[in-house]
Amino acid sequence: MRQSRFLHLLAHRGNAVEFPENTLPAFRSAIEIGARFLAFDVQLSNDGVAVVSRDIDLARTTSIAGNLLDTPAAQLVLADVCEPERFGDRFRGTRMPRLADALGLLENRPDVTVFVELRRHSLARFGHDTVVSRVLETIRPFRSQCVLISSELPALLHARNSGGPPIGWVLPGYDDHSRLKYEAIRPQFLFCDLSRLPPRGALWRGPWRWVICDVTSLDDVLDLGARGADFVGTVRVRALSQAMRAHASG
Repeated sequence: MRQSRFLHLLAHRGNAVEFPENTLPAFRSAIEIGARFLAFDVQLSNDGVAVVSRDIDLARTTSIAGNLLDTPAAQLVLADVCEPERFGDRFRGTRMPRLADALGLLENRPDVTVFVELRRHSLARFGHDTVVSRVLETIRPFRSQCVLISSELPALLHARNSGGPPIGWVLPGYDDHSRLKYEAIRPQFLFCDLSRLPPRGALWRGPWRWVICDVTSLDDVLDLGARGADFVGTVRVRALSQAMRAHASG
C-alpha cells in the first residue's frame, strides 16, 4: 500500500530517542524538528501537583529512588531525569517538569497541540475525580491546544462531563469488545499501538481520528495512511519526519 492521505506526526514523549523522555529538552527538540503534535504522560505527586512522567518507579529515569505517588512535587521537580543508563552524564541536570512547565512551551505557539495522557497508577491512587480536576485546572489557559487521553474510560467520561477539552481513548485491544465501548462513547481520538492492529485492512470508521503509536518506519506510515490513520506516533521523531518529508517531496 502507499499513502493515500496526509498523516500528522505525533512526537511520543518528545524527541525521546535523542533526549531523556518526557522532558522539556525532548519537547523543544521535537518542535524544532517540525512536530506540531506532542504526547506526554502525567502523574500526580503526593501533594496533588501534576508532573510529567510515565513511570511511578523513580529509579529508571531519575536520580532518586522511591514511588512518585508518595513524593511531594517540591522534591520531584529537583530530581535529575537524565536517564543515565541511556545517556550517561550527557543530560545531567535535566529536571522533571510539572505539567504547567510543559504547557509553557505552548506560549506563542498556537500551531502546537499536546495530548496529555492520564496515567493509570495516579487514577487508581487518587481517584478519577481528583486527577481529572487537577489536570483540567492546570491546562485551562491552553485548553484549546490540549487533548486529554487515557486508557481509563471513567476518567475520560468525567473530563467530558466537566466540560474539558477533546478526549482520546487508548485502546486495550483492537477487538469487538473495545469497538462496542468506543462506538458508545465516541471520543474524538482513538489511540492504538501498531502491534495491536491486524496486519491488513481498513481501520474502523467513525467520528474519531486514529492515532497509531510505536511507528518506526516509512513503510508503516504509508501503509497506515492507506488504511485510514490520521496520526502516527513515534519516538523516532527526527528520522521519521525526514523520511515523510522526503517521500512527500519526491
